[in-house]
Amino acid sequence: MAYQTINPTTNVLVKTYPNHTDADVEAALDAAHRLYKSPWSKGPIQPRLQVLERLAYLIDARKEELAQIATVEMGKLISDARDEVWIIAEIARFYARHAEKFLAPVKIDSSLGEAWVEHHPIGVMLAVEPWNFPYYQLMRVFAPNLAAGNPVVAKHASIVPHCATVFEELVNEAGAPKGAWKNLFITADQVAKIIADDRVQGAAMTGSEGAGSAIAAQAGKYLKKSTLEMGGNDVFVVLDDADLEKAVETGVFSRLHISGQECICAKRFVLHETIADKFLENFTAAMASVKIGDPMDETTKLGPLSSADASANLAKQVQRALDHGAKLYLGGKPIDGKGNFFAPTILTNVTRDNPAYFEEFFGPVAQIYVVKDDDEAVTLANDSRYGLAGVVFSRNIERAKALASRIETGAVWINTFASTAPELPFGGVKRSGYGRELSELGIKEFVNQKLVLVAKG
Repeated sequence: MAYQTINPTTNVLVKTYPNHTDADVEAALDAAHRLYKSPWSKGPIQPRLQVLERLAYLIDARKEELAQIATVEMGKLISDARDEVWIIAEIARFYARHAEKFLAPVKIDSSLGEAWVEHHPIGVMLAVEPWNFPYYQLMRVFAPNLAAGNPVVAKHASIVPHCATVFEELVNEAGAPKGAWKNLFITADQVAKIIADDRVQGAAMTGSEGAGSAIAAQAGKYLKKSTLEMGGNDVFVVLDDADLEKAVETGVFSRLHISGQECICAKRFVLHETIADKFLENFTAAMASVKIGDPMDETTKLGPLSSADASANLAKQVQRALDHGAKLYLGGKPIDGKGNFFAPTILTNVTRDNPAYFEEFFGPVAQIYVVKDDDEAVTLANDSRYGLAGVVFSRNIERAKALASRIETGAVWINTFASTAPELPFGGVKRSGYGRELSELGIKEFVNQKLVLVAKG
């Protein structure tokens, strides 16, 4: 697999990076394991937290440079790239300032004696991460594991090697010792060998369902802990009492965010029948009028897809949906010219026997469904192989909360788009994966929650 920076706005090759050899992998694992066995990983937490504080400072100091690197490499709008750089600094600060409390001993009332749970690192971790949030995905794994004392080796997506390289540079500049984080440009076979290695105790993966299945199978074979986040086909439910203007505005933003290449963005729009026509009319007009172009242009609202393959595969997916009876309401094709631009697309009449009903469209493609009541909305939302996030729009907050509780996902957002924050857990159910990242839950995924008890008397 070639690790290359190809600007998706122009399809111009910027740079090719050499792959790491098996000897490089061995050196990385050796350094990481040595660090895990050292007092730095198993001793006081403060030196590790200081690295995170310095890392946040360094990110802030280079925020525009980092944003431009991401925009050139994977095509997200420069404003969205700046947001990503901001959030990774916030994640570093969050764990720098809260990890000690999260990992403090927890007392347990027991009739057997004085009992408590301690939190200890478990060993070297493997991170396998995608390209759509090329810094954020890395920080979600790095910050909590550094705080806990787990060294990490990372295999990033092959189309964002510059982001992977600069992230490692920042970690090293922040004072992390050798072995704390190592970026590896490696193959799937090398990934499998890393998971099998006795020095590695866990794997965190975000990406496609196929890749997640392979990671989980290998981790299970060698009895290693894993967490997976594999995307979804999230619902955006608009009830009959919703603020339609706000719902349309939010829905367009969510469906087109990162050119629709986001696991938690709105994909299936589930509309109450009494407002469906009006919502679709306004939604279509808004989707059709977005400015498409150079992601470095501050006024652009829809940039390119991440690669030529992504555009071609999305076009095939849309055509397959049409071949199975879906109706094309808007768009449907790549935009002619240089770069990997795809027209905002709306599909209607997607029936359950259509492959599109169960698929994730990783691009600016919205599906429209109409329901008669809340029960039908819930049934449709839950008739999915995925369960990552969802949105409910309603002026009646109690009604929205009741509906949200019935939707089978890792998160539901009411009257806003699905998003992220350091203090909020992130993860899903069903084929969207298992485990959680961020928040207090995330830092405890890969620690030994060890019981200690002093007997009475």
